[in-house]
Amino acid sequence: MELQFYPPLVYAAFMQLSRRDLSLLLPALAAAQAPAAGTPLPSKTFNFDDLPVKINGKNKSRAVLNGDTHSGFPIEMHMTELGPGEAPHPPHHHVHEEMLLLKDGTMEVTISGKVTKIGPGSSVYVASNEEHGWRNAGTTNALYFVIALGRAA
Repeated sequence: MELQFYPPLVYAAFMQLSRRDLSLLLPALAAAQAPAAGTPLPSKTFNFDDLPVKINGKNKSRAVLNGDTHSGFPIEMHMTELGPGEAPHPPHHHVHEEMLLLKDGTMEVTISGKVTKIGPGSSVYVASNEEHGWRNAGTTNALYFVIALGRAA
């Protein structure tokens, strides 16, 4: 939690509170600091043919889901089909964790400078703020799923 500093008058007013006042105020302050609870993602099936396709050159992507679990944990999932030699974007890092699940093709995955080649059925986990990227290292399209865990920032 980030420390916040308030003007002296706020501190003076706070010092005038009784124990009873504090017992009523503290739960309200805690609730104000908690993230807003949205509607959790509902159970649902996602038919591949029904997912909208976004085309970018030789690459195709399909957004599957994006929202919070019942406990308020953010999750996002999408599918990407990369053409041979293609990468979805340059190596990067971010706060949320990611999992990659490769269905078809061959990928070269780079995590913190280490390159690993993976094939169908392989999976990848990338921790928060770790530099990473991937590209299709094969001669056919690569189809993979990405599951992002946690807030984007």
